[in-house]
Amino acid sequence: MPTSKPRSKTSTATPSRKTAKRGATKKTAIIDESESPAEDASDAYHDSGSDNDEDEEDVKSLHSDALDEESDYATQSKGQKKRRRVASPAKPKPKPKSKGKVTSASATKPKQNSSGKAPARKKRKVEEDEDEDEGSELELKDGQEVVGKVIQAPKTGWVPEGQVSQHTLDFLMHMQDPACNDRVWFKLHEPIYRRCEKEFKEFIEAFTTMLTEVDPQIPPLPPKDLIHRIYRDIRFSNDKTPYKRSFSASCSRSGRKGIFAFFQPGNESALAAGAWCPAKNELNTIRNHILHSSDRLREIISGPEFVSHFGDPHPHPKGKQQSVFGRDDELKTAPKGVDKNHKDIDLLKCRSLAVSRTFTDEQVLKPGFIQELEEVVRVLQPFVHCLNDMITLPVGSDDGDEQEEEEGDEEGDE
Repeated sequence: MPTSKPRSKTSTATPSRKTAKRGATKKTAIIDESESPAEDASDAYHDSGSDNDEDEEDVKSLHSDALDEESDYATQSKGQKKRRRVASPAKPKPKPKSKGKVTSASATKPKQNSSGKAPARKKRKVEEDEDEDEGSELELKDGQEVVGKVIQAPKTGWVPEGQVSQHTLDFLMHMQDPACNDRVWFKLHEPIYRRCEKEFKEFIEAFTTMLTEVDPQIPPLPPKDLIHRIYRDIRFSNDKTPYKRSFSASCSRSGRKGIFAFFQPGNESALAAGAWCPAKNELNTIRNHILHSSDRLREIISGPEFVSHFGDPHPHPKGKQQSVFGRDDELKTAPKGVDKNHKDIDLLKCRSLAVSRTFTDEQVLKPGFIQELEEVVRVLQPFVHCLNDMITLPVGSDDGDEQEEEEGDEEGDE
């Protein structure tokens, strides 16, 4: 009876076509990090064709003696195994390999050996492997996607704490481009964002230290309690870009209100203060104070320093923003129950009593920018205190300082 010749356990350097098919795997999602911040975002979906030679060598190594031994062992019939054991009875039985080790993916279920267990497979780590057909489309498993190249933050060009660098303005300039104001682009440039965010937090910490010295009413809060999120709420907006175009923070006696600062490239960085769209009750209280007496507010907005920073204390002839006037929410006619010929009708038509001062990019990048902001904050302090008193004090208390003095006198008399 003819006997089958036992197969050799050695393998050739080049795997057979059948073995190559069995060893082919799908591409997996990878992230290739690059330290160059100047690379184009179009590289987000990249190919690793330059690594084909190395990948082919890795595939060949996977079809070495051990892999061929497992393949031969799995494809032998029971009869062949018996004849082989008879031919060499002295040879020890090969020990089964440890469970949990996996070789390259196979399209078919492996055959079981004589013990009824599937042959163990070696574990391997593969980042990317080409399909046999190079022209076929990339197939990914559920939940997998090709992310692209992560752009690392520059290692040079940053400034000391309390200053703003060109890197921050450049990143915010990208946020103004709809092609970059995208979750994929943002994810690939997140290391740059995190570094710019850290720089902005350090600046706000220095700004808050200066602000609390100028205005003792403002508590010293950490930057995380003052800085606004960069993520936009797009639920009720026609603009669906997911990220803001500026870094912003605000602080007051109650936290994120009051003096408002933000950095936006294109000479649009600003420092602002006042009451933006106050609630109905707060707005009515402010108007009642103005109806009773507008002298204190008029005196503040007419001061020479205030005018030099925020403009003349009357509406602009062409309706532009100037001082507290010209806001988008300003009424076209007099409020309900107010005479349209009232002497303070210009103030009474305002729904927001706020002022802002813009700065050029050149000013923002100067080492002494904090000192320049300190000058503006000192001019804003009386204006902010006046609005706070209008909102919190009853009508008739024209000056909060005078009321405090009266209370002190009363305590002394007691």
